[in-house]
Amino acid sequence: AMDTFDVRKESAATQARYGPEDFARGCLMARRLVERGVRMVQVYFGNSQPWDNHDDIMIHQKLASQADPAIAALMDDLKTSGLFNETVLMIGGEFGRTPSVEVSGLVKVQNGRDHNNQGFSMLLAGGGIRGGMTYGSTDDFGFRAVENPVDPNDIQATVLNQLGLDHTRLTYRYSGRDFRLTDVNGRPALCLCTASANPKGNWSGQLGIATVMDGPVSAAG
Repeated sequence: AMDTFDVRKESAATQARYGPEDFARGCLMARRLVERGVRMVQVYFGNSQPWDNHDDIMIHQKLASQADPAIAALMDDLKTSGLFNETVLMIGGEFGRTPSVEVSGLVKVQNGRDHNNQGFSMLLAGGGIRGGMTYGSTDDFGFRAVENPVDPNDIQATVLNQLGLDHTRLTYRYSGRDFRLTDVNGRPALCLCTASANPKGNWSGQLGIATVMDGPVSAAG
């Protein structure tokens, strides 16, 4: 079983398609885990926070050039193995970056961006997710989501729906009442879905993967 974690067993050509970086190796390892029946895999971009660029937003170009090939290779391999349609991929971070330069006293060089939780993008793919589309848009400044905004609870509800789970039944007891994990307003964005990856909720054969990065990726599903 430990051989699963040894990506050196892959061919040189396969390793080259993913790339040499830690995130690339993480995506390759994720593919190997999913192929062996692991239902949940989480991949981080690195040990630090390379996307948290308060003083140099241009480094995102370098980071994207590392992320895009690895994500594309992962999707291609899942399609080749027939696992793409039953594997949900979620790629993104907890917030985006502001469209304006950060001018706080925390930065030495004013060429970065601050945190922005008002409007940013995530990528969903596989598992019955409709590909080749974008959903929603920001204002003209790229600051706030104004068209079809999707709340984090909506994202969670959407992924759970694709896994064949009713998010409204996932609750926890607190102070004498049940609280939903997706809060009172969480709703699956069904317009993003063509079908459930697991319509019967049969977890015995269900695969799921979430690739989580410290920052957004500009890509299409």
